[in-house]
Amino acid sequence: MWRGIWRLLRAVLLGVQGILIVLLRFPSLDQAGRQARIQWWSASMLRCLGMGLEVRGRFRPGGTLLVANHISWIDIMAIHAVCPRARFVSKADVQDWPLVNQLVDCAGTLYVRREQRRDAMRVMHEMAQALKDGHCVAVFPEGTTGDGRALLPFHANLLQAAIAVQAPVQPVALRYRDRDHAISPAVEFLGETTLAQSLWRIACGRGLVVTVTALDSRGSAHADRRSLAAVLRSDLATALGQALDEAPSPPDQARLPSDGAASPRPG
Repeated sequence: MWRGIWRLLRAVLLGVQGILIVLLRFPSLDQAGRQARIQWWSASMLRCLGMGLEVRGRFRPGGTLLVANHISWIDIMAIHAVCPRARFVSKADVQDWPLVNQLVDCAGTLYVRREQRRDAMRVMHEMAQALKDGHCVAVFPEGTTGDGRALLPFHANLLQAAIAVQAPVQPVALRYRDRDHAISPAVEFLGETTLAQSLWRIACGRGLVVTVTALDSRGSAHADRRSLAAVLRSDLATALGQALDEAPSPPDQARLPSDGAASPRPG
């Protein structure tokens, strides 16, 4: 218990420090300077919460769409600790999280209100433009968090932004373990679990380690998004040592426009 309290106290202090950096330092920093601080802060937060970090593979440079399995809110920090230039696509609800929203904003996050078709179209086009401009954009194609033991079906329409500008897609496998479990239950963020509850479980974890594995990228030029989603899901399942079920991909919410533009709803 005391270990968890100490870790949470350190995490809160680091969170406040992060907000001060965003408010006071970011305006005078260039992109490289901001990314360096994002990487430092993310890695520091993992350490404050008692979590080790292992990295395998390399993240490719240039415009790239990262596709990762989704287990917890801390997935973003784990990736940013290795690839700070990644711009995540996140549900708009995150903007209502105290403290966290300030830090998420500074990383160039793209917010989407999934229930609004027009807003989803806007974000998809922003993703495509960011990739075309050489940025790294990251998505969780499962659309929600899982327990880390099996991949959920992928939303294939999330890949259309990369296909539209022929950007490579790189799968990123995330795995959390602890002293007693090959797949740690401490990081699960399922159902009605709140952010505070999740923070406490992670802070009380014993020997938590996150492994971030950057796999070989896949080309997207002229790809069929459902076929590409199936290949990427298979790549991640293999890297995670998981059996791949035959669950179909969730249906697209709208038909793909004939000119190949981005689909109106990203998952």
